[in-house]
Amino acid sequence: MGSVTSYETGGGKRYRVRYRLPDHAQTDKRGFRTKREAELFLASVEVSKARGDFIQASQSRITLGEWAESWLANQVQLKPSTRLGYESIARAAIVPRLGKISFADLTHSSIQNWLAEVSTKAAPSTTRSYHRVLSMMLKYAVRDGRLSRNPADGVNLPRIVKQKHGYLTHVQVHHLADLAGSEGDLILFLAYTGLRWGEAAALRVSDLDMLRRRVNVDQAVTEVGRELVYGTPKNHSRRSVPFPSFLSEMLAAHCEGRRGSDFVFTAPMGGALRNRNWRRRSFDPAMDLLLEAYPNLTRLTIHDLRHTAASLAISAGANVKAVQKMLGHASAAMTLDVYADLFDDDLDAVGEALSVAGAPESVGKMWANGGQRTEFLATPIRK
Repeated sequence: MGSVTSYETGGGKRYRVRYRLPDHAQTDKRGFRTKREAELFLASVEVSKARGDFIQASQSRITLGEWAESWLANQVQLKPSTRLGYESIARAAIVPRLGKISFADLTHSSIQNWLAEVSTKAAPSTTRSYHRVLSMMLKYAVRDGRLSRNPADGVNLPRIVKQKHGYLTHVQVHHLADLAGSEGDLILFLAYTGLRWGEAAALRVSDLDMLRRRVNVDQAVTEVGRELVYGTPKNHSRRSVPFPSFLSEMLAAHCEGRRGSDFVFTAPMGGALRNRNWRRRSFDPAMDLLLEAYPNLTRLTIHDLRHTAASLAISAGANVKAVQKMLGHASAAMTLDVYADLFDDDLDAVGEALSVAGAPESVGKMWANGGQRTEFLATPIRK
């Protein structure tokens, strides 16, 4: 146990608390105005040591801004685009508002107040992204022994209302591809394979198995500033994706005269495709024309071609597990969650099947064929 002793100062009597740290080194804290304050502090120290969550004062003096730079420097496992996103949030949103606060003064309420302020100016998804990055920073601080708990846990966050996905029909996909002219091949490919943009832009000739009609997705490209960075697909989900036979001739034409290491889809002057350039040059103008032909159609993004691929696969009879593997989702549950709206017709089929099986005339036929009521059902219920 520690001890409490008094000493004299120019301002009157003060109290000092002597105690031992978890490593048994002795230290003290001075300046308590009353003995009661000193005893309460000593009691809190002993309790936190017993719980294993004692934090030295020197460890909690670091500011959130200083810690943010340390945390970012240690995020070596992240994909370049993810790391860039975290850096942007930390330096542009978190540090300017909370950077000067030390861990000792950082509270649950201060974080809640900040996020409430953010939510009045930013979308719910943006607010949640800010919270996620801050929470990861503080979780790392807990592991490092600078915080006893994560003050970002349990804060109230705005609810995200899911937006409906945009889907194209077979006719609309082919119409959009025709409107894109010579670069419509990529629209067809994305809409019938479900590859992400970065996966399609990184596709090499050697990744195509023309005999089995499969695309081996082993790599993806992300744009970090003006630099193209190649790595594994999202969630490291290497997979084999089928493509329909009517794409074979088009893909063979793209591979003709190229080496296995060459890109399948390239920019007009050769070289790697860039999302923004292709969107402005080909996709957006074609989408403008498609909307003129289909006024009730919602404007789609390039990523909506991936949603379209899921829709077309499910409408063709593909089961959830097959669609999961095709899209590279972590689980079938994730596929169901993302594309629950595509299975509404299945609910209609369930209703129809139950209508046929449970109809009185169907049940009567079962009795006529030898089925008998149980004694429980045959006996009236007595009160």
